[in-house]
Parts: sequence; structure tokens; C-alpha cells
Amino acid sequence: MIVSDVNAGSKAEKHSLFDKIGSKQAQLNDAGLLRRRQALTPEQGESVCFSLNGRHYLNFSSNDYLGLSQAPQLLESLNTSAKTYGVGSGSSPLVTGYSDAHVQLEQALCQITGHEAGLLFCSGFSANAALMKTLFDSGDTVIADKLVHASIIDGLTDSKATFKRFLHNDIQSADRLMAKYSPQAVITESIFSMDGDIAPLEALSTSCKRNNSWLIVDDAHGFGIQAALGNYVPASAELADVQVVTFGKAIGCQGAAILGSQALIDFLVSNAREYIYSTAISPVNASVALAAVELTQGANTRALTLADNIDYFKRACGLAHITLTDSITPIQPLIIGDVDKTVLIAEQLRESGIWVGAIRPPTVPKGSARLRITITALHTHDEIDKLVSALTLVLG
Repeated sequence: MIVSDVNAGSKAEKHSLFDKIGSKQAQLNDAGLLRRRQALTPEQGESVCFSLNGRHYLNFSSNDYLGLSQAPQLLESLNTSAKTYGVGSGSSPLVTGYSDAHVQLEQALCQITGHEAGLLFCSGFSANAALMKTLFDSGDTVIADKLVHASIIDGLTDSKATFKRFLHNDIQSADRLMAKYSPQAVITESIFSMDGDIAPLEALSTSCKRNNSWLIVDDAHGFGIQAALGNYVPASAELADVQVVTFGKAIGCQGAAILGSQALIDFLVSNAREYIYSTAISPVNASVALAAVELTQGANTRALTLADNIDYFKRACGLAHITLTDSITPIQPLIIGDVDKTVLIAEQLRESGIWVGAIRPPTVPKGSARLRITITALHTHDEIDKLVSALTLVLG
């Protein structure tokens, strides 16, 4: 009888959480900021195309910068390692979820970057959040670039550390805050995810050493593409005390790693709740990531093609009088400013069969809504020409 009354009440009266959800969603919708998922069907083989509701699109939104998610070597690694390990890890790393496949990937990452040890996570977000809220507490002070990723901000907020932010990529602003607060650590990205610009890692590293602060680098969008960026100086143990790399961008698969000293990694193994209480990344994913990492080393063909495509796109936009930023990376933002106009332009591009992300606040600062165009090694010059032609039409 009691159960019946409860059920009757829940049907007759709308729960307050439904009111809260509905109100918030309505606010986002009115502001043009409501997010929705769309299930895409990729084309077979190494292609940047997909279909949605039976319509064909060219994809200029992917973070798969080298096209490795479809590379034959990774598909073969996936097949071979699945026969050895199965498709899941089965438990947390501290139970039975840590295998020789994980060890091999950690060791390879350390060999490339010069760090002593590594720790694998299922995503870059969980790696950043775990690092921040495990390493820092209310007795610490941390300063970070104004535009660091949400995962860093959330982790620092949870840590209760004093958190100050310096002007974006401004070494003088960072130096002023270091002199004022004597922080335990300074945090930046290597390549910023929404602007595609490059942090002054060498200058920040010098300042951190002078001020006895750790430099922590979120290397999500920089790791793996150094060969495509000319004189770019990648993050490494020489510059950074801690480096977070992710596998969902240029590496083309899934997962992440924190790289640093053996003492730091041992500390995280014992204290990072996201690591202790999560099922480990699968050995298959670790094997695939290792195969991808090996493909990114040296002046590989994919990196050279990516560099050529970035240069071709920027030159084509210049000839078409389309104003881009100074980014030399695969991330090529086209700043529109107004949210509604940005969404409208993205929709018009889709009518032309071009898929470009419309990025709006709070992902980017107010007044800087943009098209986030990404160039990959799989794009052809003809496909880039189609993008530039479509942009020329919709921008007027």
C-alpha cells in the first residue's frame, strides 16, 4: 500500500528536479547554447567523410590530426592484441587490470619524452582531474594560463588549492604572479585546443626553475604532431616536471597518461581515486596506442602531409580574403564573435556538405564564438578547396 501511494504521488506531482532540468535547458536553448548529440556513420577506409541521416559530409571537426584512427597498422594491432588479451581489462589496475601491454606503453612514452614513469588513464579529462585534486590541497597555490582546459579547472577547484590565472600565453603576466604568490606549480597547455596557438614552454620552464615551481603541461593537442610543425619545441622532461598526454587526438585511439618522476607516479598510484577505483584502460587500447605512438616518431609521411595541408589551407584562405588567426597547428579557428551568427554559418556550411564545429561560450570566452576548423593528414587539396569555396559563400 505504501509503494502504491508513493507511485501515485510521483505521477500526480512533477518532481522538483524535473523543474530544475527543464528550466536550465530552456535557458540554454534561448541563448543558443543547448548541446545535442548526433549519431554519425563514417565511411569505410581512410577517409574524412561521414553520413548523417543519409546525407554525405566532409569532416573538418576531427581531432584525429594524423588520421591514425583508421590506419591499417592500428587495425592490425587491435585484432592481434584482442586475441591475446580479450577486449577488456577486467578490473582496476591495482587488482588484476594492469598488464604487460600497459607497462610497454608507459615505458615507450617515457623513452620518447624523457620522464621517469607514467600512469595510464581512460581519458584526458580523468587524468587531468586526478592529477590536480590528488597532488594539490588547500595549503598549495597554483597558477595557470587563462585558457587551460575545463578538466584542469575542475580538478583544481576540487583540490581547494589557491588558484590564480595569468593572461593567455603572456610570460610577463606569469612571472608577475610567480613573484607574488610563489606557487607550487604553473600549468599550461602545449597547444591550446580552441585557439590552436602554442604556449611559450621554454620561457615558462626557465621561469619555473628560477622560482622553484613545477611546470605542468597538458600536451593533449601537441603530442604526436611535432614533426608537422617545423621549429615547434615539444613538451618533454627537459621542459616540464609533469606532462599529460592523451591518445584521443593525434594518436587516434583512446586513453591518456600522466608522465613525471617515479616519486610522483608512485604517489598517484597510492592516492588518485580516479586511478584506484576505475577499471583500467583495456590492454587492447594500450597496444593500439603503442602502435600509434611508434608511427608518430620521426618525419613520418602523415606528419609531412599534415604540414602541407595546413599550409595549403592557410594560403587558400589568404587568396580568398578569409581572415584566420596566426595558428600554425591543425586547429584553425575562424572567429565570428556572435553566437547566433556562428551557429547560422555552421548550418549553412552543412547545407553545402561541410561539417565544421560551432564553438560557443562557455567553451570559449564571451564574444569569441567561432568555427573551429581542423585540418588532418587525410584531407585532400580538393576537399580543402571545397571548404574554402563554401566559406567564401557563407561569409559573403
